[in-house]
Amino acid sequence: MIEFHFETPFEFKNNEAHSSWIHEVAASYGTTIEAINYIFCDDAYLLEINQKFLNHDYLTDIITFPGDGETGLMADIFISVERVAENAAQYNVTFEDELRRVLIHGVLHLLEFNDTTSEDKQIMREKEDAAILMFHVKP
Repeated sequence: MIEFHFETPFEFKNNEAHSSWIHEVAASYGTTIEAINYIFCDDAYLLEINQKFLNHDYLTDIITFPGDGETGLMADIFISVERVAENAAQYNVTFEDELRRVLIHGVLHLLEFNDTTSEDKQIMREKEDAAILMFHVKP
């Protein structure tokens, strides 16, 4: 089950298409989604979470809190819509594609991919790109 929650005014389009795609990406890694809650918020909301739970005092686009799924992946994934918009402008990509990158970035963390070293970041980016391509080739 994938659910989308909103702590900031934000219109998320194609919930069903994105949910189906996220399930498909998980299946491509041989796993399933048990329960993922995506919580869309603003910078201030996510900064507070970053400070309170991770002792980090900086803005970020996503924070993933894994759960203990019995049959598949489980997590609460917080996404700053403001960071996604800024990153999309910075990297000259559409907001929708940057949002998809962040949506799947959290799933990749649950699959134990990291982005701490430059090599890890390159692998993560390749996995994100492959997942975004999966979304775009849907009929």
